[in-house]
Amino acid sequence: MDRLIIYHNPRCSKSREAMALLQEQDVEPHVIEYLKENPTRADIEGLMTMLGIRHPKAMMRVGEPAFKELALADASDTELIDAMVPHPTLIDRPIIIKGDRAVIGRPPAPLLELLAD
Repeated sequence: MDRLIIYHNPRCSKSREAMALLQEQDVEPHVIEYLKENPTRADIEGLMTMLGIRHPKAMMRVGEPAFKELALADASDTELIDAMVPHPTLIDRPIIIKGDRAVIGRPPAPLLELLAD
């Protein structure tokens, strides 16, 4: 099985739920605490590819205060990605990677499907 990687925020209940689910499945993922290890632009673009999304807003927490403070509602895709690099709280969580695929584990059903593949 491919090693799992999780973009994790231990303060987020959904991220903690995903970690608990992985542990229940006896899976020990490589953990990236992305608020401590800011992803690069290339990381974000790679995640978009693995998630199968074309527009960065699909992986963003648009309810975060930073989204409003940075006036991102009408931002271009380039501007949205540029905003996520210094403001990783904008990235939806958790993101779980297996091989060349990734899912956002909110709700956990996509995570279970990824584990089954």
